[in-house]
Amino acid sequence: MEKLKFDIHTHTVYSHGKGTIEENYETAKALGFEVLGISDHGPGHMGFGIDIKKLPEMKEKAAALTALGGPKVLIGVEANIINADGELDVPLSMQAGFDYIMAGYHLGVAGKNPLRAGLVHAGALMYKATGKYTKRAIDFNTAMVVNALRYNKMKVLTHPGDKAAFDIDRIAKVCEETGTWMEINNHHDCLTVEGIKTAAKYDVQFYIGSDAHLPQDVGTCSIAVARAKEAGLDLKRIVNLVTE
Repeated sequence: MEKLKFDIHTHTVYSHGKGTIEENYETAKALGFEVLGISDHGPGHMGFGIDIKKLPEMKEKAAALTALGGPKVLIGVEANIINADGELDVPLSMQAGFDYIMAGYHLGVAGKNPLRAGLVHAGALMYKATGKYTKRAIDFNTAMVVNALRYNKMKVLTHPGDKAAFDIDRIAKVCEETGTWMEINNHHDCLTVEGIKTAAKYDVQFYIGSDAHLPQDVGTCSIAVARAKEAGLDLKRIVNLVTE
C-alpha cells in the first residue's frame, strides 16, 4: 500500500478550492502528515488568482495551525507561467514572501502580452480538442517552461505536459539541471505514463500532488501511483511517497 507523507499541492477558498486552510489541515492531521502546503493560484490568473493582499492573513492562519502540533503548514503558491521569457505572475521580488514556489502552464493568464497569450491559449485549446499541434507551437510552449525553470527557484513543476503540447524530454533535462521536482498529478493526467517514462531517463525527482480542490481530497494519490507503476518508475524516486 502506498500513501503520501506530505502534500504541498492543495487549494483553498483563497483561489478556486472549496475548503478552508483549517479544513485542509484537519485532513492532513488525520493522515499523519509531516507537512501540508497550501498552493493557491498566482494572482495573474483572471478566473481565480489569489488576492496578494490576503497573503499575511494566510500566513497568520498557517502559523496558528502549526502551533497546534500537527503538520507544519506552509503557504506556497501555484504560480502561472506568463511569457516566453520565463516570468511568473509571482515576480522574483515577491517570491520570498512564499514558503515555496510551484508553477505550471495554465489557461486564463494574459501576462504582459495579452495578444500573444491569447494565441498560445488558442493553440492549446485546439490541441486539446484535436490532438494536433505545430512544431512552432511545441517549441514555443517548451521554451516558456524551460525559461521559467531557469529564471525562477521553483520547487515543483506542476502537471508537466498538461493543457498544451510540450517536449517533456527537453523539460526533464532542465528539471535535472535545476533540481526541480516533476509532478505526477493525481487530479490531472500529467505527467502521463509516457511522460514519466521520458522524464525517468534523467536524474530528476518526482513528486505526487493531490491538487486537492476539496479538503477530503488532500493526500489522495492512488491515480498518480497507478500511472507511476504503469510507467515502471522506481517508486523510491517519488519524494513524498511511502510504501508499506
